[in-house]
Amino acid sequence: MSALKTQIARNFVRIYTHPGLRRLRRARATLWRKLTGATAQVHYFHQADDPYSHLCAQVLARLSSDYQITLLPHLVSPPQDSAAPERARLAQWSLRDAATLARAYGLQAPQCPDGALPATDAVQAAEAALAAALDAGSFVAQAASISAGLWQPGAQAAPAPAPASATPQRVAECKAQGDALRQRAGHYLGATFYYAGEWYWGLDRLHFLEERLRDEGLCRNPSAPLIAPVHEVARAPLPGPSAAPGTTLDYFLSFRSPYTYLALPRVWALAAHHGAELRLRFVLPMVMRGLPVPVEKRLYIVSDVAREAQRLGLDFGNAVDPVGRPVERGYALLHRAIAEGKGMEFAASFLQGVWADGLDAGSDAGLNAIAARAGFDAAWVQAALPDESWRAVAAANREDLLAQSLWGVPSFRVNHLPGHWGQDRLWVIEQELRAA
Repeated sequence: MSALKTQIARNFVRIYTHPGLRRLRRARATLWRKLTGATAQVHYFHQADDPYSHLCAQVLARLSSDYQITLLPHLVSPPQDSAAPERARLAQWSLRDAATLARAYGLQAPQCPDGALPATDAVQAAEAALAAALDAGSFVAQAASISAGLWQPGAQAAPAPAPASATPQRVAECKAQGDALRQRAGHYLGATFYYAGEWYWGLDRLHFLEERLRDEGLCRNPSAPLIAPVHEVARAPLPGPSAAPGTTLDYFLSFRSPYTYLALPRVWALAAHHGAELRLRFVLPMVMRGLPVPVEKRLYIVSDVAREAQRLGLDFGNAVDPVGRPVERGYALLHRAIAEGKGMEFAASFLQGVWADGLDAGSDAGLNAIAARAGFDAAWVQAALPDESWRAVAAANREDLLAQSLWGVPSFRVNHLPGHWGQDRLWVIEQELRAA
C-alpha cells in the first residue's frame, strides 16, 4: 500500500506541475475571456498589518494603469496558525525582509519604532479606512496612502482620519468575504495576486504576472520595464580579490524542501565564485518537528516551485516526497559525506533525485542510486546508515537557525551577519559576499 501511495503522489505532482498543463490552463482562460468579451480580472488580497502588503499597495495604481485589467481588491485576515507556525518570528522577519525589498524596488519601507509592529488600534483604523475605500471603489487609489499612515514612525497611534471610515461590522464582513474567496481559490497569505487560476505572491512573483499579461497582449506599453523585475544572482567579475580569508557561507537546508533544491546550484556557484567556505547546515523538516502544513500551502508551493524551476532551467515534478525516514537516511549519509569533503555532491544528488528524478530515498535501490551519482558505493551507504550522530548536528543547526530569528529553509548567512530566508534572497547574499 505504501508503494502504491508513493506512486499516486508521484504521478499527481508530475501532472499537476507540468509546464504543458500550465500553458493549457492559461490558454483556456485566455480563450474563454476573449470568447465572452470579459475583461481580465486580477484579484488582489491585502492584509493591513502585513509589511509585504504595504509594498504591494504602492504598486497597485501603476499595475492598474500599465495593464488592461480590472483590479479587484479584497481585505483579508492573517494566515491561520497552521500556515504560519512561527508567527512572532514571521512578523519580525517580514518587517526586515520587506525593508530590503523596498530598497531594491525604490519603494517606501515599512517602519516601526524599535521593530515593534503597529498597535491593534492603528491596524483597526487602517482596516476601517481600507474597507471604506473598497465600498467607494477607490481602494487602488487610496491603499498606498492609507498603508503609509500605518507603517510610518508614530503609527502606534491611529493614523490620520481618512475621508471615510467603515464600521467594525463592515470591516469584519469585508475580511470574511476576502478570506472565503482566498481559501476557495487556494491560498492563505496576504500580498497575493490571483489571475485566471494562478497565484502570485508579493513583489517576488509579480514579474510572473506581468510577463503573463504581456504574453496575452494586455500591456499598454510593452517597451516599458516591469514594475517588479526579478532579482537574481549575477556572479559578475569581482573588482578585486575574492572574499577575505575565512569568509563563510552557511546554507541551512532540508532535504524535504523543494526550494532547497532550487537554491543549491546557485549557492554552490556563489561560494565558489567568491572563494567562501560553504557550510551545509541541515535541519529536520518542519512537519517532522511537529509543524503541520495545510493543503493550500502544499499545493501552492509545488506550483510555485515548478514555475521557478522552469525559469531557472531545472527539472522538477517527478518527485517522491522524502518526508520521514527517507530524510533521516539521507541525513545519515550527508553527515558522513560532509566529513569526507563531498557534502555538496551528495546533497545535490539527493535533492535532484527526490524532486526531479523520481528516486525513492526510502528504498535501498533509490538511496544507492543517489549515493552512486555522488561517488559512493553501496558498501559506503550501508556503513553510514547506522550512525545516528547526525541527529545532534541537526539539532544544533536548528538552534543556530532559531537564534537568528529564522526558522525556515533554505536560509543563508555570510560570516556572522544577520541571516536571510528563502532562495529569492540569494541576490542579497551575493551583495554581502562582494562586500566581504
